[in-house]
Amino acid sequence: MKVLVVGSGGREHAIAWKLTNCNNVDSVFVAPGNPGTKSCAENVAIAADDIPSLLEFARRKEIDITIVGPEKPLVDGIVDRFREASLAIVGPTASAARLEGSKAFAKDFMKKYGVPTATYKTFSRSQYQEATAFLDAHEIPVVIKASGLAAGKGAVVCATRREAEETLRQMLHDRAFGSASDEVVIEEFMVGEEASVFALCDGESYVLFSPAQDHKQIGEGDTGPNTGGMGAYAPASVVTEQVLGRVRKEIIDPVLEGMSKEGCPFTGFLFVGLMLTEVGPKVVEFNCRLGDPETQVILPLLETNFADLLRKSATENLNMSSIDFHDGNAACVVMASGGYPGSYRKGVEITGLEEANSRPDTIVFQAGTANEDGRLVTAGGRVLNVVGTGTSLSDALTKAYSGIETINFERAVYRRDIGKKGLKRQAAGIDH
Repeated sequence: MKVLVVGSGGREHAIAWKLTNCNNVDSVFVAPGNPGTKSCAENVAIAADDIPSLLEFARRKEIDITIVGPEKPLVDGIVDRFREASLAIVGPTASAARLEGSKAFAKDFMKKYGVPTATYKTFSRSQYQEATAFLDAHEIPVVIKASGLAAGKGAVVCATRREAEETLRQMLHDRAFGSASDEVVIEEFMVGEEASVFALCDGESYVLFSPAQDHKQIGEGDTGPNTGGMGAYAPASVVTEQVLGRVRKEIIDPVLEGMSKEGCPFTGFLFVGLMLTEVGPKVVEFNCRLGDPETQVILPLLETNFADLLRKSATENLNMSSIDFHDGNAACVVMASGGYPGSYRKGVEITGLEEANSRPDTIVFQAGTANEDGRLVTAGGRVLNVVGTGTSLSDALTKAYSGIETINFERAVYRRDIGKKGLKRQAAGIDH
């Protein structure tokens, strides 16, 4: 089987690594890839959003299946184009990808089909005054979200009225996120613990991967601005079997039924961002692809052949499929460039990766890296994903942080409290 992976980050490195270890996969190509993916696959110099070139490459190389990592090509309709050319691809159509591409659409969809989520109201750019007036009648804190794609940084928790007004001004008036904030959603602030659930779907049936818990904010103790994710671990013990049963019945089942009724059956990965409230699980947001950095912890735990699951999703054949996982836990700690998620330097030399990768049960997935004059250097905000696996969450975290100790680049930053909530649950004897 020949597989094409679209994307260039740590998620795509993890996907390529997992596929390379499937016994029925002969070749893995990554477009455009990064220096890390080059170690386990063949990089192809095609941008992730260059759909015509990706389509031509898949035809020429007779690719058996394509999996898309980032959201933009999915929202732009790469699945539609590949299917028109009779090429197998994992992901939702453009109309189904609106669950991520438009938070306004997703909220209206959830309201229509009774999917539990925060109460909300949507405002367009021309309704700036109405949006500020709405704050007068709404309890603070609130969450203000850019409706469109904002690289995981378009949601702001506003603790004061002044902060909410400033956020609205930045999004609607100053176009902080460009066209992504042409429309904003103001919603109630939900209290609880967050978690991520991933369903691989074929339009009707689905299988669930290990639940994970991400760490969105840059600072320890969940402080500071949102990022694309500073670390994750799996399985997330807060997602008990009882909770997972409710997620199936109250969220995933109605979403798949509703999308079919809307004429856009959902295929590919449905990423359910959850808030586990006192009254049960509620949806924070939907994504239409695997998460980053959650992919880096759920794939090492997957025992079932990943390529087979992808093929069944693309051919609407997941019904009655089973999925198995290795015992134990996985933890990922993100090493980022100093200044991220604001401005940061590029071209800073990275050393120590070989030693980290040589440690038992440790692997470094590269994200924002590049080769420059024979040196590995930083090329993005989130630079490396250091992953450890072990018999317990504590064991997995110890291996991840031990790996980090061998790696060096100037002004590297990382959180030292990844998995803290899970460790507390483990210490209390409430392990998954």
